[in-house]
This record gives sequence, C-alpha cells and structure tokens, in this order.
Amino acid sequence: CLCWLVCYLVLSFLVLISFSTFYVTGGPGSGKGTQCAKIVENFGFTHLSAGDLLRAEIKSGSENGSMISNMIKEGKIVPSEVTVELLQKAMLESGNNKFLIDGFPRNEENRATFENVTKIEPEFILFFNCPEEEMEQRLLSRNQGRDDDNIETIRKRFRVFVESSIPVVEYYDMKGKVRKVDALKPIDEVFEAVKAVFDPFYVKVRCAFIFSRCSYHAQCLLSNLFSNP
Repeated sequence: CLCWLVCYLVLSFLVLISFSTFYVTGGPGSGKGTQCAKIVENFGFTHLSAGDLLRAEIKSGSENGSMISNMIKEGKIVPSEVTVELLQKAMLESGNNKFLIDGFPRNEENRATFENVTKIEPEFILFFNCPEEEMEQRLLSRNQGRDDDNIETIRKRFRVFVESSIPVVEYYDMKGKVRKVDALKPIDEVFEAVKAVFDPFYVKVRCAFIFSRCSYHAQCLLSNLFSNP
C-alpha cells in the first residue's frame, strides 16, 4: 500500500512539473485582459486569474471562502498560501498543461510562495509595457461602471503596481525571463508582438502536454485503486 502511495505522489509531482506556466503582468489599463483572451484563442492556454479564483471560492460558500471574504472585508491581505492552493487546484483540474496566470504574483512574497509550494518557475513573464498617462486615459474612458475607475484610485493602483509588482518583474529580468511588449500600439499590433514571443515555445509545450496527459491518467488509475481496494 505504501508503494502505491509513493507512486501516486510521484505522479502528482510529475503532472505539476510538466506544466508550462507563463505569468502576465502590466499596469492597470495596459490591456492584459484583451491580450490574454487572444492568447487563449490562438494557443490553447488556460487563463487563470487569481482574483477570479478568490471570488469563485467566496461564492462557493465553503469554509475557505468565508475566511477569504472576512479577510477582504477587514481590509487584510489574503495569505499567499491560500491563493497558491487555489491556483494549484485549478491547474490540476483543468485538463491542460499550459497556463497564463494573470494578476499573480503581485509581490515578491506571492512569487516565493508559489515556487516553494508548486516547485514551478514560469517559462517567462509577459510584461505589457505602457506609459501611465495612456493607461490612465484608457481607464477613465472605458466607462464600465467600476468604482475604482476614478483618478485618485487609479493613481493609487499605479503606485501599488510599481512598488509591489515591478520588483517581481526585475527578479525575473535578472534571470532572463522577461518578455516586454509595447502595449501602447493598437490591439492587433500588440498581439503580433505577443505571437512572436509565444511561437518558439509552442513545440516544447505540445511535447510537455503529451507527457502531462500520460502522467495524469496514471495518477487517476492509482487514485481509483486507492478508493476501491
């Protein structure tokens, strides 16, 4: 029985390490959401938003969701371990092996926790570089009825991004893992630059997907054996 358990844990680890993960970052209004949708459509990635996962967990009414909701209401930061657990669960349940992680890591603590827990480093971090003046105008003109789309809150969000997220970009830049894209250009031109960044990784990701599926099915078989001794 111990041997089966070890095999199951090893296969779970193999599934995780076969994942190809790409972080997407950029200031508020840099166009991340629009470009992520195009990447998903053209390259078959699974798009994971840390914020969406937290909101979904709250909506589920689970004990974990209640804890997250209470922390947000009290103005506290949700522990990195909680967000990483949700991301990891979503990755394992997705049936895919290539992921765009949007809105995470927001800071160095997020980054370190994700790598320590999952043992995964991103292939690269896609950074949408856009002047604050342009992002500010985009946010003010998009008229989506968001409470945080006012000039004071927008500028505060810019400061938080520079203070918290730019150090993450700098960390990966030192490792040669940052791909900067000029987000000031029209949407289609920006995506042409994005495609040029992702094309070299496509073959590698496809090979990893085959390995991931084999490991995953073996893991499911072992799981069934455990549940039906």
